[in-house]
Amino acid sequence: MNIKHYTKLALFAAVMMMAATSCNDKPAEAPKTTQGGAAMETLKIRYIDEDSIMANYNLAKDINEAMLRRQNQYDAAQKQRGSDITKFGNAMQQKYQNNQYLTEEAFNADQAKLQKMQADAENYLANLQQSIANELNQSQIQLLDSIDNFLKDYAKKKGFDMVLRKSATLYIDEKYDVTEEVIEGLNKRYNKVGSKTPAKAPEAAPAKPAAATGLSTEKPATPGKVDLKK
Repeated sequence: MNIKHYTKLALFAAVMMMAATSCNDKPAEAPKTTQGGAAMETLKIRYIDEDSIMANYNLAKDINEAMLRRQNQYDAAQKQRGSDITKFGNAMQQKYQNNQYLTEEAFNADQAKLQKMQADAENYLANLQQSIANELNQSQIQLLDSIDNFLKDYAKKKGFDMVLRKSATLYIDEKYDVTEEVIEGLNKRYNKVGSKTPAKAPEAAPAKPAAATGLSTEKPATPGKVDLKK
């Protein structure tokens, strides 16, 4: 799974979790009644469409764009390292076939260099991948906190008892939809904060070479899904 696809899934999963804490801190109560059974008050409930928020909240869009840039950075690094290794390996093979290695020591030196290039490339790409995974994890937390905190304040100011996810309901009248108002409020607050682009994580420095494992430039597996429930 590439980072582009994973990012969309991961950010969507983060938004799916926000409803658990997006309303009042206390559990919702049933309508209170008089001794005769007549209703004294009813719950004020509204809902949001999380898909629409993901598509229109500037923070979510900026995070996705940042992850795409990091994916491109990884792809470029992998391509460059692989090209360098292939070029050197081909040069070695040609020298060997043309009997240009005058001593065994000269051949062994080039072979050791090739193995080091391979090990350095694998370690660098692994570190870069981990850096991207860490950045994605922090971005998920940032997005979840942003939406969660806004909805709590929004619900209290509006006097709502609950703000539900549309996908969590079997049926709810569209007149209770506050998605556009929430998106407008989220973007208005986000634009006031300053820069729209999340801070870029520093590029991972190459680790110390590990043992060489052959001339392979296979892309490391994409990071697994981050669990934000911890």
